[in-house]
Amino acid sequence: MGDKWEAMSEEVAAWPRGQRSILVTQFIRDLIVSGEIPPGERINERVLTERLGISRTPLREAFKILDGEGLVSIRPNAGATVVRLSPEDVEDSLEILIGLESIGAERAVEHATPEMIEEIAELDARMGEAFGRRALMEYFHINQAIHQKIIDAAQNEALSRVYASESARIRRFRFAGNRDHGRWARAVQEHAQILDALQRREGPLLRELLRAHHRAGWKVARHALEAASSNH
Repeated sequence: MGDKWEAMSEEVAAWPRGQRSILVTQFIRDLIVSGEIPPGERINERVLTERLGISRTPLREAFKILDGEGLVSIRPNAGATVVRLSPEDVEDSLEILIGLESIGAERAVEHATPEMIEEIAELDARMGEAFGRRALMEYFHINQAIHQKIIDAAQNEALSRVYASESARIRRFRFAGNRDHGRWARAVQEHAQILDALQRREGPLLRELLRAHHRAGWKVARHALEAASSNH
């Protein structure tokens, strides 16, 4: 943990002041997604500013972005607190994502350019490499990018915007599914099938593969989250 903070502090220091909030946002987002800052916990501004060597300006800009994503809640004189969602809240959002991907899958196979599909294939290869190194957070970032790129390939700006927003809100719960190594390995195999369906431009198959992929991941994630909740 200490090495991670030190590395981020050095990286932030190397960036222009006006852009530091980008890195800080990603760092805090990862802390939330990984569960290192748990739901319901207030984020300590003093610890972050001191350990990252930053002023409060980029930190508060980061909080505003994360608030917009639904990951934190900002209250006057209370700072930012990690949002707590029930399994039912997550399941409702997941149903929306599945619906959006069902629409996007059919359109993606129709409108994706060869370059778009090649970019997704390259991301899939990188994701496989991250899995081989057991680099879970790196894997997860690439995984999320792949899902967004598939939606983007539909070339519908409204669809991309709504999907990105809802996906950000439940990011940490999708991450939780990959903590189970067996599920993580199966997810990699499922992504290979998803890519193949996209490359062969089989819309109905792509739609059903994405639907099954999400439901399988959430089944594992929900079990893990409920088990963790019962232990507190």
